[in-house]
Amino acid sequence: MKNTFYKWRFIFIPIGIAAILTLVSFVVMQLWNHLLPDILHVGTITYWQAMGIFVLCKILFGFGGPKGRGGGAPWMRRKQMMEERLKSMSPEEREHFKEQMKSRCGWGGRGRHRDDWREAWKDAPIAEKETKE
Repeated sequence: MKNTFYKWRFIFIPIGIAAILTLVSFVVMQLWNHLLPDILHVGTITYWQAMGIFVLCKILFGFGGPKGRGGGAPWMRRKQMMEERLKSMSPEEREHFKEQMKSRCGWGGRGRHRDDWREAWKDAPIAEKETKE
């Protein structure tokens, strides 16, 4: 029995994924076409447009799963990783990290960096405009 499943899994798994995608796209299309035209006064959509909306939402908002183990949207996973790193740092390491971020990309030092480019701009040579004669 075990060998039979492993032998056929390369056929059954893609067919199962396609069936789930088909069913979810149909449900999205039906919900959209029955609710949103009356509520938001938008047009109806086709099956392929519903599939596109579903795939786009999955890309933007993540593929689900447990929150602690890589679930959710990509930017939320990066935020969780950064929070874990900051929690494991000592207060001195955290201050050193913040100073590095400020010096590298201007994070946290809003007014200071804005004035730096203004001072540099004042010292730049001004090219004279050529007039067409």
